[in-house]
Amino acid sequence: MRRRSLIQIAAATLAAASLGVHAQAFPVKPVKLIVAFPAGGPTDITMRQLADNAGKILGQPVIVENKPGAGGTLPAQQLQTAPADGYTLAQIPLGVFRMPYTTKITWDPVKDINYVINVTGYAFGIVVPTDSPFKNWNDFVAYAKANPGKLSYGSTGTLTSPHLTTELIAQKLGVQLNHIPYKGSSELAQAITGGHLMAAADSTGFAPLVQAGKLRVLNTWGEKRLDKFPDAPTLKELGLDIVQNSPFGIGAPRDTPPDVVKKLHDAFKKAMEDPSYVQALARYDMLPIYMDSAQYRKFAQDTFTREKALVEKLGLAKPN
Repeated sequence: MRRRSLIQIAAATLAAASLGVHAQAFPVKPVKLIVAFPAGGPTDITMRQLADNAGKILGQPVIVENKPGAGGTLPAQQLQTAPADGYTLAQIPLGVFRMPYTTKITWDPVKDINYVINVTGYAFGIVVPTDSPFKNWNDFVAYAKANPGKLSYGSTGTLTSPHLTTELIAQKLGVQLNHIPYKGSSELAQAITGGHLMAAADSTGFAPLVQAGKLRVLNTWGEKRLDKFPDAPTLKELGLDIVQNSPFGIGAPRDTPPDVVKKLHDAFKKAMEDPSYVQALARYDMLPIYMDSAQYRKFAQDTFTREKALVEKLGLAKPN
């Protein structure tokens, strides 16, 4: 009996030592970072810069893989089957926290993701082509009221923050809009500049097109006006008590060892502080938004609760 006990203790000690060596050596091969939106859009461009910076710190490349669609939730879903070894990471957009309320899934967005670090967040707004008859927000609202269901707008996907917030705006105004979902900002930009939509709700990935004179900003959704678009009023200024910010970060599979998570956190935190990343964000009026692993986990729990109320308010919750 005593011999068996000693063997068990030795085995446990060996396993702990092995884990420690693994974490100490990590990474010994490239790390994959799955991004929720297509290549060429603002999320992809900024996350690639962050990944490049983190790879230099880790001593192994961090390779971005784009998995657009399903409202930005595919990377989080892939974490559920990926090995918990730190070599598969995923961007976690806000839409992930709405999934259990709108879709049948077998995992929990709070408990079944290891929250590594929050890195930034989107600023949002509504834009129209520069040749649009909507010169301001009042023109947009007047047309929507006079033409129920005819004003078409695009977003980066069904149940994303741009979609849900625009539907909340419409609900508050008592208007009906025609929503057309796209897989990401790059597709949406092609549609709005190609004359296929009357308006678009998106993150400020539209900034270069506004600066190029192709789009006009009707409003933005933050607490205050954006420096890049000082003439665009906030929703609050327009009488709508709505502020929409959308922080996002990086998650790993649930059982990823704590030492590996810490190594990833520390590398990405340092990568966030590099001027190249700050400059990439500034191009889209985004800022670094840092949360450590514990803070990010709490944010996930709080957001999960808050998004339930929004989905139910819009009548989009799945039937029981």
